Amino acid sequence: MSSGVQADEDVPKTIFLVTEPGRVIAANADTGQFFELEMHAKETVEHSEVAGAVAVLITNQRFAAIGAFPGGWRSIRRQADEDLVSAEAAGYSALVVTSDRILSFSGRNGSWSFRSK
Repeated sequence: MSSGVQADEDVPKTIFLVTEPGRVIAANADTGQFFELEMHAKETVEHSEVAGAVAVLITNQRFAAIGAFPGGWRSIRRQADEDLVSAEAAGYSALVVTSDRILSFSGRNGSWSFRSK
């Protein structure tokens, strides 16, 4: 019986990150595209997760993610005094849990969803 959920091992690794001072470059091996995320003033990378066809980047100012969906990085602002609890990436999806919210990212359609805790 199939659950309809694609396991992480079934999703080939297609997203790769290169972190340099002031920017992060995502490479999509499937499409051959490169997408640059420029850091804002005083923005620093705190954490990142990459798996399968999705990557999520946590900075001190925002949550940014990229996936199989063409079009590049999608960002959502961090709230004041919002602390990171955990971050996870698997297959085409990413999940970020903070002190205030639960955020999910779909690498298939490039959209963020969230709710308050």
